[in-house]
Amino acid sequence: MPHAIAHQESALAQIIDQQINLPGNFTTAISGLTLFRREQPSAPAVCMIEPSLILVARGEKRLWIGGESYSYNPSHFLITSLDLPANSEVLAATAEQPCVGLLIKLEVNMLAELIAHSGAPAVHDRTSGKGVGIGTATPALLGSIGRLLSLLEEPEAIPVLAPMILREIHYRLLNSDQSLRLRQITSVDGQGHRIARAIDWLKLNYKAPLRIDDLAARVQMSTPTFHHHFRQLTAMSPLQYLKWLRLNEARRLMLNTHLDVSRAAFAVGYESPSQFSREYGRLFGTAPRKDIALLRGCALSATGQDPAV
Repeated sequence: MPHAIAHQESALAQIIDQQINLPGNFTTAISGLTLFRREQPSAPAVCMIEPSLILVARGEKRLWIGGESYSYNPSHFLITSLDLPANSEVLAATAEQPCVGLLIKLEVNMLAELIAHSGAPAVHDRTSGKGVGIGTATPALLGSIGRLLSLLEEPEAIPVLAPMILREIHYRLLNSDQSLRLRQITSVDGQGHRIARAIDWLKLNYKAPLRIDDLAARVQMSTPTFHHHFRQLTAMSPLQYLKWLRLNEARRLMLNTHLDVSRAAFAVGYESPSQFSREYGRLFGTAPRKDIALLRGCALSATGQDPAV
């Protein structure tokens, strides 16, 4: 079995090598599938992860969330069930043996449908675990991912076959050691589902003043319970999460639309540019103007984020 898995991992890396030969993140013709390549280790970089499966086919990466680290490699995939602010770093990569892998966005509706069709008992544990975990790659999961990647060489088959294979990948995940994490987030009466709804609201209303009591009531939770489960799942308080959203959007505005610091601060809901600059420096490690100058000088991505963590 270990030999078979190693062969599958090598085959995945070869397919990705054939698709991309430069460092970076690359969207594909398959909706929700991103490939990535890194040729050297890197320090942790700020990123936002959507509900995703991330698999490294060669090399090793590490994700930091709230001071906890999650390392993943060809034998262990990373899975996230919520939109989570994090820091991502590359641990093992060279030009000769680049770190390559893929990200597949998870469809929560598809997971819920598969759970309903499976006839499996509902998850009655209303407590919420963390929104991120490390799973063990199985031959069945790697095989389905390999078939999905192979469609990149057969683009005319993508519209017909990709949806079926993506459905299979979701099914394999529901039968993996990360099943409970995914089942909790799809359970409509669970705390994880309610926190996901709160996060969706924050993403749409990040400019507005935040009243925690009102947001907790919106998702039908008491304020103390809401605080507890929000922090448990995201490793942040709701206010810290809101600040993260505002600061990253301001960074994008300054980088893409050339807003100055004050206008960017006001655009994302800050009332004080000086407070904005202090909190920006704490998150990104340097003052806004210097950070944007460095980003432009290094020709980094417009969002300053790494979606393929």
